[in-house]
Parts: sequence; C-alpha cells; structure tokens
Amino acid sequence: MTEFRAEVGYSAISQVEAYWESLRGTRLMPKRSEIDPRGIENALENTFILERIAPGMARIRIAGSHLSDLMGMEVRGMPLTSLITPPCRRQINDLLEDVCQRPATCDVRLTAETTITKPHMDARLLLLPLKSDLGDVSRILGCLVARGEVGHTPRRFDVVGAKIRSITAPSTAPAAPKPAPTTYDAQKANRADGVVEPAKVFEAHTPRADVPYLRVVKSED
Repeated sequence: MTEFRAEVGYSAISQVEAYWESLRGTRLMPKRSEIDPRGIENALENTFILERIAPGMARIRIAGSHLSDLMGMEVRGMPLTSLITPPCRRQINDLLEDVCQRPATCDVRLTAETTITKPHMDARLLLLPLKSDLGDVSRILGCLVARGEVGHTPRRFDVVGAKIRSITAPSTAPAAPKPAPTTYDAQKANRADGVVEPAKVFEAHTPRADVPYLRVVKSED
C-alpha cells in the first residue's frame, strides 16, 4: 500500500487509515461504535460506512457528499458495487469478503469509464474492517477519493489494481525474563583449574576422660 499512499491528492485516504489504526491499538480492528466523525472531519465528504449483508455484498449505510456527487443521487442504502462497472463488480465482491473474512485492509485503484460527457477520472478506494456491536466483522469503514471533473452522472469505475494486507493484532506478549546474574565462585573456579588444595575434613575433638571438663582457676591476689 505504500506506493498508493505516496500519491498527491489522496490525503483523505491517509487520514482515514491513520484514524482507524489509532482506534484499533493492539486489537485486530476497532468497533463501529467507536467511529467518531470529529476524528476524521477533514475527510468526511469522502468517508462512508458499509454493512455486509451477504457474502461479497455490502450496502452503504452512511456516506459523505463526494459519493453522492459521483452518482448524482443519494447513495445510502445502495450496494457499493453501484459505483463499479458491471465487469468489475465480482472483483469488488471478492475484495469485500477478504476484508471481512481474513480480516484485511484493502486499497483499490480505480479509473472512471469515459465518454464525451464523462471526462477521465482516477480514484482510490480504501476499505477497513470494523466489528459490529455483536462482535462480528460486518461493518467496513471506507474512503473514496476521485480526482477530475465529474461531468455527467452517474460515474462508475473500473478496477485497475488492488492491494490487500492481512492484519494481525500487534504482539503484546511480555518480554522474556532476563537470566539471573551468575555469582562468581572463586573457589569453584580455582578448583576447576586444580589450584585450590582439597578441603580438610573437620574432626570433632573428644575430651580425654582423665581431664576435667571444667577447672577452677584461683587467684592469689
């Protein structure tokens, strides 16, 4: 996705992706309920929320004005494939499944179909998975940025290329404990080198029977 991210004119894509990454933290993905429009206010016109309603099918629940401008009508409730030309819709369906089932993020390069009344347009589509309130991956945070004159609507796009990136939760495993410091035993080290004399066996001293154990010492001061 790095080669797409570097292109000029797609700052909304980068903003939405950075916002999603900040929300998910150490998790696979954030929840739909965590999305706050204030966090992506500079990209709202390009942002939308999808609901997966069947394998490979997702409808637009919320959409910014940019999508409505491209279609020339209100797009809420419409399938995402409404913005895609018929030959490329199967590819978009497969990408939607990858986003929800792997899960994965997807960055799609698009180009608009062109006629006399429909000037050339390039576009990028970003798809990021979200969990619903039930915990299933059935929501998608999306961002669509099209560059060029809109012309006659509706505008539909062909898929030129796509970048899929499987996501995993960042590792939170604790660091391995450091080994305990080794105590240097000079005696053992020297013994290994044959330097230390063998230790002497302690022998208990048994008092003689003809010598009293205690004696009285008298001073003649």
